[in-house]
Amino acid sequence: MADEFDYDVLVIGAGPGGYVAAIRAAQLGLKTACAESRETLGGTCLNVGCIPSKAMLHASEYFDAAANGAMAKMGIKVTPELDLDTMHGQRKDAVKQLTGGIEFLFKKNKVTWLKGRASFEDAHKVTVGGETVTAKNIVIATGSSVTPLPGVEIDQKVVVDSTGALELPKVPRHMVVIGGGVIGLELGSVWRRLGAEVTCVEFLDQILPGFDGDVRKEANKIFKKQGITFKLGTKVTGVAVKGDKATLTLEPAKGGDAETIEADCVLVSIGRKPNTDGLGLDKIGLEPNQRGQIEIDHDFRTKVDGVWAIGDVVPGPMLAHKAEDEGIAVAENIAGQTGIVNHDVIPSVVYTWPEIAGVGLTEEAAKERGEVKVGKFPMLANSRAKTNHEPDGFVKIIADAKSDRVLGVWIIASVAGTMIAQAAQAMEFGSTSEDIAYTCHAHPTHSEAIKEAAMAVTGKPIHI
Repeated sequence: MADEFDYDVLVIGAGPGGYVAAIRAAQLGLKTACAESRETLGGTCLNVGCIPSKAMLHASEYFDAAANGAMAKMGIKVTPELDLDTMHGQRKDAVKQLTGGIEFLFKKNKVTWLKGRASFEDAHKVTVGGETVTAKNIVIATGSSVTPLPGVEIDQKVVVDSTGALELPKVPRHMVVIGGGVIGLELGSVWRRLGAEVTCVEFLDQILPGFDGDVRKEANKIFKKQGITFKLGTKVTGVAVKGDKATLTLEPAKGGDAETIEADCVLVSIGRKPNTDGLGLDKIGLEPNQRGQIEIDHDFRTKVDGVWAIGDVVPGPMLAHKAEDEGIAVAENIAGQTGIVNHDVIPSVVYTWPEIAGVGLTEEAAKERGEVKVGKFPMLANSRAKTNHEPDGFVKIIADAKSDRVLGVWIIASVAGTMIAQAAQAMEFGSTSEDIAYTCHAHPTHSEAIKEAAMAVTGKPIHI
């Protein structure tokens, strides 16, 4: 690389995409820096997103199993007492260890951490924390932030976003979750398990937009059974806060009479938006598209030579693992290698109980492309799920009717997030449902349900 630049590669943002891109670039022999304004590395995911929410989900599952009698049915008699401060403490400890781990990896791989916000001066020059640095290649990996709800002010006390919902000092009596997507359902589940009454308000007529239709319907039933109240096809037209209470005004999405409900915590969770403000994109001739995203080509290049972009700021699902894979690929492309991400095989997971996961096409989307065949297997008939008292859910496989190639896999199961990896790997290498059906699976495991669903696709089911 040319010596006239301070760095070969400068990555803006140290989230899952950014820190991975920086480490991989350094491993490939490129002089690399990463600009990050947070006091810790890891971005939203490690600091206030994926990791802390999973810590709370996991801990609340234990509490709920003890409180709802699930443990007692297995001969374990306990009376749980909630220590919320300690629960928050173990969450913070997990975050501290993982963010510290990334800082160690930066030092190990000789990645320079430039502390501060970065803004372009030109295509090869940025200011970071008041200092100017230059780089031959600059990777934008600034992630995303919470989409605001017009007219609703987030005070992180009564009205909170996903960050505030992780920090609540006490269990709300009544939490209203605005939005029936992944984040709202996960955090709503945490506080429902810990004792809150939870109402989820969703503008659409079903939760989990983008997921398979059967999954959306079944998940709704499961969450209702767990005690979450849903108001579907409903929009929030106002949130008025008085003291430590909020009054929400709701209306049917298709029009109709308004109603009000009271809550002592409102979680606004209607999506996320790309972080491009303050980057100075106008100085280099980059303009985000209508969705606020930076357009790229197949190799993650923007239209500006030497400027690349990955993760939540570019089109595609806003998922940490997608950003990580793009981080590796963009670094390899910059180094002259071939970095590829198959965006048709990006799994999605909802870490509720049970977990919900999917990869590839929904049945609805697959049918728009041509004739399909579908196989389903209920977890109720899976021996491991049965012995673990985990009857809810199913595995669903969608395959092309002619070639038998697997087009999509959807799972509701206690370990769906782990099971989906097998499906993704099978699809990555063009497997057919017959390939999966004739692969020997260990017994008894939850993953046998994937084999059984594949056998149902081929018309040779055994256990149903």
